[in-house]
Amino acid sequence: MRVRNQLIACCLVCAGTLAMAAPGSDWKLVWADEFDRPGLPDPTRWNYEEGFVRNRELQYYTVARTNNARVENGLLIIEAHKERFPNRRHRPDAPPERWQQSRQFAEYTSASLTTRDRASWTYGRFEIRARVPGGRGTWPAVWMLGTNITEVGWPACGEIDILEYVGHEPGIVHANVHTRGYNHVRGNGRGARLRVPDAETNFHTYALEWTPERLDFFVDDRKFFTLENDGTGADSWPFDAPQYLILNLAIGGAWGGQQGVDDSIFPCRFEIDYVRVYQRAPQPGR
Repeated sequence: MRVRNQLIACCLVCAGTLAMAAPGSDWKLVWADEFDRPGLPDPTRWNYEEGFVRNRELQYYTVARTNNARVENGLLIIEAHKERFPNRRHRPDAPPERWQQSRQFAEYTSASLTTRDRASWTYGRFEIRARVPGGRGTWPAVWMLGTNITEVGWPACGEIDILEYVGHEPGIVHANVHTRGYNHVRGNGRGARLRVPDAETNFHTYALEWTPERLDFFVDDRKFFTLENDGTGADSWPFDAPQYLILNLAIGGAWGGQQGVDDSIFPCRFEIDYVRVYQRAPQPGR
């Protein structure tokens, strides 16, 4: 979920013209969280990011704090609050450019859940049924990063954004892909956006089908973006290696905060009904 350059290659499509696609019988469920156990998210499935993490966002990501992440009524609730919160990693001598440490306090809290060190996958169908929060300054996302990020860094690890939503563009959802050769920093990021007028009021199923040949992105089983493996190598296609999932609700930042933050919206919730991961059954003779 990196900051987006306005030159990103994208297309705006009408939902009524999208190609239909549904998971076939060859997809087998291999991992899921139905969020049916109240309390903190299942620690065997989910880890946390902590602190100020990326994109100069304003929220402090907390760990195992039910105010910011909890399961209730069959939903995962990621909830952002307007509140003053101490930065555990604050260093008084940190220069301004080291903003993760120079900020003594956050004015907002939220949560970022990840399957890093819990589960990762190479290829599959990833389904997330969710309702996004509205309001200027919100930036919820469902996305993936390569498990080799600590070795090769971003964007060489590859980033797949299954869902991004910024509150200052109501009713539009985004899918994006970033690699070393194609990313927002270079001004040639690859992605698409789709009108989903009721994304803030109704649940929709956001999905990715990832194969060695392509990445296909869907909303409610309607495909709206495809990125094909062009065969030119890892700078364009680093997606033959494991990736892990991230669910987060950011506030402000270089994309989400382009028009400021409306403090009247808090607390605000990103609600996830389920996360399901499918993979294709091995074919005979393979």
